[in-house]
Amino acid sequence: MPKPKKRGSNHQRGAGGQPRNVQPFSDEDASIETMSHCSGFSDPASFTEDGPEVDEEATQEDLEYKLKGFIDLTLDKSAKTRQAALESLKSAFSSKILYEFIMERRMTLTDSIERCIKKGKSDEQCAAAGLACLLCVQMGSGIESEEIFKTLGPVLKKIVCDGTASIQARQACATCLGICCFIVTDDITELYSTMECLENIFTKAYQRDRDTNGVSSAHNSVLHVSALLAWTLLLTICPMNEVKKKIEMHLHKLPSLLSCDDLNMRIAAGETLALLFELARETDADFFYEDMDLLTEKLRALATDGNKHRAKVDKRKQRSVFRDVLRAVEERDFPTEMVKFGPERMYIDCWVKKQTYETFKEILGSGMQYHLQSNDFLRNVFELGPPVMLDAATLKTMKISRFERHLYNSAAFKARTKARSKCRDKRADVGEFF
Repeated sequence: MPKPKKRGSNHQRGAGGQPRNVQPFSDEDASIETMSHCSGFSDPASFTEDGPEVDEEATQEDLEYKLKGFIDLTLDKSAKTRQAALESLKSAFSSKILYEFIMERRMTLTDSIERCIKKGKSDEQCAAAGLACLLCVQMGSGIESEEIFKTLGPVLKKIVCDGTASIQARQACATCLGICCFIVTDDITELYSTMECLENIFTKAYQRDRDTNGVSSAHNSVLHVSALLAWTLLLTICPMNEVKKKIEMHLHKLPSLLSCDDLNMRIAAGETLALLFELARETDADFFYEDMDLLTEKLRALATDGNKHRAKVDKRKQRSVFRDVLRAVEERDFPTEMVKFGPERMYIDCWVKKQTYETFKEILGSGMQYHLQSNDFLRNVFELGPPVMLDAATLKTMKISRFERHLYNSAAFKARTKARSKCRDKRADVGEFF
């Protein structure tokens, strides 16, 4: 028998020389394939930094060619190929502004996302929901985004409410539902309908540790957290009369979640309480909460928690968050934070702004700074005005060379090593006493 041909010689063609569907991403090289196409996306300057000048138009054409290929692969027969293509598109959308490219293909992308959410398994559904968020972030609050949400909204709600779907898929769809609704919805009825859908999920967490069947619902906490945070995001754009209704409905129930075993649920409940108090005091300067003493006692206990059965990292994170929550509830104070992006600065000075920033940062990841600089929608959300235009000369003076960065990092590494060595090697000092 003749020996089989080596892998890679002509394996992309079937009988008659015709192309056939192949799986371009195996288990081992899925991440490598994604990185090979998207490694430059995270830093827009990575194409030109410390190297010869590159034809930007040719680079853009090459990028768009690759993205077209990924869009085609979202319809592939292989689930792994579809998921890898979705992840690659997410990487590109989170780190580049591609409005014109997406505008021409928004219906194709919407159909692909809808198909993957409806027919895919858990990981594919999560990737598709994440891509839907980024699609709306790219398009902004326009008619095109409304059309996207009209198509995807019912599908997302169905998955969120489907008890047979995986928790991870429901969690991703709940987050996507909240973000997309926040971006595109001008219809107040749709806003209230979406909030009600999310309420039906996280209010189940009010039933302590047990669901109606007497089965532990601890594994559902990730879903409850995502639904609560998405609902809180939508609350920030509600009319004040609706805000008052929601505060009356939930302010007395949310403190029960502070006793939850799940750290993320405790933190989400605490931050939501801080935001509700902030909104309540905006609507009524003399707002009075009857159980204030009991609530502050709970918050203070969480801010100083020293339980040995909890991990040190979890305790530090919890104490840090609840110190701020306690200050917000008790003293009406918020620790202002500054976010730097390019030559600009943004100050986060309230819980509403913090909640919004953290939500989009979770979606955009390392591309958050780039979008704050260039994305018109995000700049409108945070009241940053039109994008700041800088010429090439100004950008060049602001950029640190690779050699200077290397020197700085080396010096910082040496200083850090010396400091840690002093802290760790205390046996020498102890030995001198004997």
